[in-house]
Amino acid sequence: MRLGLPEPLSLLVRKRFTAAKESGGLVFSATQLAVLSASGIQYQLRYCPALAKKPNATAKQLPQEPKHSNNNNATNKHDKKPDPFENPSEDLFIADIPFHPSASDRQQQGKRGPSHILVLNKFPVIPNHFILATKSFRPQTDILEKDDLEVTFACLREWRGEDLDIQDDDREKRHQKGAAASSGRRLFAFFNSGEESGASQPHRHLQFLPVEDMRGQELSSSSSSSSSSFSASSWVPLIDRVSTAEAIVSHSAFRELPGLPFKHFALLLPEDPSAEFLHNAYLSLYQAAVAADAGTTSSNREDVQTSGPAAISYNFAMTESAMMICPRKSETAQLQLQKEKSDSAISLNGTILAGTLMVKQEPEWDELCSAPEKLDSLLAAVGIATVSS
Repeated sequence: MRLGLPEPLSLLVRKRFTAAKESGGLVFSATQLAVLSASGIQYQLRYCPALAKKPNATAKQLPQEPKHSNNNNATNKHDKKPDPFENPSEDLFIADIPFHPSASDRQQQGKRGPSHILVLNKFPVIPNHFILATKSFRPQTDILEKDDLEVTFACLREWRGEDLDIQDDDREKRHQKGAAASSGRRLFAFFNSGEESGASQPHRHLQFLPVEDMRGQELSSSSSSSSSSFSASSWVPLIDRVSTAEAIVSHSAFRELPGLPFKHFALLLPEDPSAEFLHNAYLSLYQAAVAADAGTTSSNREDVQTSGPAAISYNFAMTESAMMICPRKSETAQLQLQKEKSDSAISLNGTILAGTLMVKQEPEWDELCSAPEKLDSLLAAVGIATVSS
């Protein structure tokens, strides 16, 4: 499918991000960045003290539910918390998907209404972080549907400029496509599902981080450890490693990285997959994750439900070339702080499949920069630990 946007997705998101940042519609928090190595894998570690001060909404601060809300079937948890995707602010709203200039235009062309919306993340730590949410409420804890994956892949492809409708005489669009391809512009998509996944909203949404913005932040020089002395260019998204020679292909055709301390499963994608292919690939990964969570083998996956509420908490990630999933056992992991002689809870979400983590306290930052091997124990604690870990 095509998103049908009036201008390239990357340009539209960047324009909206800049405007929202200037107007105060979003709050961007700068981070310190180090590239650390654990078990031969490079991870990005971000330190963002500003998020530790981020206020939690109280009952008095919550806005009243709009009278025209059609989310009467939502859970009590949904009712108690404002839904940022039901009526997103103009500052954060990017576009309806599929995009049509007007409802009348859509009706004349006999096309369906929008199934999803694109909005900016209100509290980003990486520039141009944006979100794909369902237009009407669907539970975050349900198994993803075919249209969710179809639109996600369309965003991934269009960000790189593949989807521009270029005529021979349209030099401007031709230049835009060429610039996108030569710049290495691409997205990392991730989905947090379940109580232990790091999910923060009950309304279904997938998130996108531009890889160029993840790489573009300056490497912190605050740590002198040789383990963090890599240049920023040494880091690649973790999911990219499943397509390299270091990945092991199991008898079930899933790809795995032997250096990761938690169970995970990945598949490579063809150049132009159909929505049906994407959905089936995702379901096969989900079934493998459920089987791993239950401690069973891949041969026992046939009875796993493929629609409705998910049976487990998990993180899912996707690029143009691969899908990856990991079952979750805990949202947080305890980090032992040597100087303080205490433990600190580190929250992790689906960005672990990009090989990036974040801490909010300086002692946590100092501890991991000085002892990066502790990343392995954190990752093993939130997922299903592998035998080697």
